[in-house]
Amino acid sequence: MNRREFLSLTGGAAAASLQSTRKPNIVLIYADDVGYGDVSCYGATRVHTPNIDRIAGRGIRFTNAHSPSATCTPSRYALLTGQYAWRMPGTGILPGDASLIIKPGRTTLPSMLKQQGYRTAAIGKWHLGLGDGKIDWNTEIKPGPLEIGFDYSFIIPATLDRVPCVFVENHRVVNLDPKDPIQVDYKNPFPGEPTGKQNPELLKMRPSHGHDQAIVNGVSRIGYMKGGKSALWTDENIVNVLTSHARTFIDRSKNEPFFLYFATPEIHVPRMPNPRFVGKTSMGPRGDSIVELDWSVGEILKALDRNGLTENTLIIFSSDNGPVVDDGYQDQAVEKLGDHKPAGPFRGGKYSNFDGGTRVPFLVSWAGHVKPDSQSSALVSQVDLLSSLATLSGQPLRDDAAPDSMNVLPALLGKSPQGRRELVEDAGVRSLVDGDWKLIEPSHRPAMNKNTNTELGNAPEPQLYNLANDPGEKDNLAAQQPQRVQAMLQRLAQIRAGNRTRP
Repeated sequence: MNRREFLSLTGGAAAASLQSTRKPNIVLIYADDVGYGDVSCYGATRVHTPNIDRIAGRGIRFTNAHSPSATCTPSRYALLTGQYAWRMPGTGILPGDASLIIKPGRTTLPSMLKQQGYRTAAIGKWHLGLGDGKIDWNTEIKPGPLEIGFDYSFIIPATLDRVPCVFVENHRVVNLDPKDPIQVDYKNPFPGEPTGKQNPELLKMRPSHGHDQAIVNGVSRIGYMKGGKSALWTDENIVNVLTSHARTFIDRSKNEPFFLYFATPEIHVPRMPNPRFVGKTSMGPRGDSIVELDWSVGEILKALDRNGLTENTLIIFSSDNGPVVDDGYQDQAVEKLGDHKPAGPFRGGKYSNFDGGTRVPFLVSWAGHVKPDSQSSALVSQVDLLSSLATLSGQPLRDDAAPDSMNVLPALLGKSPQGRRELVEDAGVRSLVDGDWKLIEPSHRPAMNKNTNTELGNAPEPQLYNLANDPGEKDNLAAQQPQRVQAMLQRLAQIRAGNRTRP
């Protein structure tokens, strides 16, 4: 759909408004490990998220929206490039010292919007690699976000549980003392440096599995690190720092269209909310981190309100994959879960082929263009944002760009009940969703992740579910419908063998 068709679809008044005003600002709030049932507008009752609910109240709540993958790095790759990550080797969960996996020069969501005059920023978790080869954390670190379309970046290189535990602003580590250089190694410990495995007495939060290497701020991590003491983050203040930079970017960009990719690291482990949020729920650090996430979302909304930008800002809230309860630290998340259902009615969670792995919260608001307090069951994926926002901004995509991204803009704005017809889900093996039907291809991988107690949805035989009748994926109909199974396996093979799904 081109811009003229979109203007016609949105109606005469809205079209006239679009033509007479500047392009809408776009704020994408991308949470980490937040499940379908983790926020109150999707049914949570033991934790309340009034600011996230405010986005839902102003816009549309999607009930069949998906992250591209059941884990973080591949979802982020697909969101920014419009290409399923499983098409590219080396796009699994990255170590903290990995090279940049998005090649500079390819079309990305920020580069496309930058061409349309948007000021672009990436603030928060990155986890897409930095540099090209072995990283020297003490000099300029590039290529990175600035080389793939962002004008400004203030990021965590990987995850909260991976070294190096520092912020990187544009090309340099923040507050680094050159007399205390950073060293990072993901294979060998540094002599004399304490580790969680050897020095548990130094820990204020202990690991439940893995996460027993370098100690930073009383928490042991994945990977080894030495030096950079003045640059190390304090976990309890990370969200304050990132939210402050997001507010500042909005304040400084109010006179020009902007795209803010606010990739908050919450509620990923280690969950260490600021003391003012501790005890706000009965679910321990995991629940309290959800409250802190909601506060952060509220600060973004306040910044838009304060600058008079709310009416002309498209806001999207979602998560990079489904939920996980125990993901490596003893934070009482399991013990205090109670009757809270992080994945809502869906089976599985992070790492899983079942829908709990990729069925995530997805909210869209835009005053005057999205009906308030509405709901949609349209099938949409975050991989579709590049193509859809290109249509919104009037930027034609090259034929080789965003190969798996579909233009679902009418569905995103609530103008059509139809989104995609089919979708590939990814959690190590592939699943195909076709309308109400979902097929998980056979696999000899483990059926359970014993560390996280997650059903992975792997089985040696095909699995076929009718999601309309069986959203919890309990009744495998493969034996009853062999022809449908064969047809869907063939279609999945076609998608895998091709290099694109976008028309």
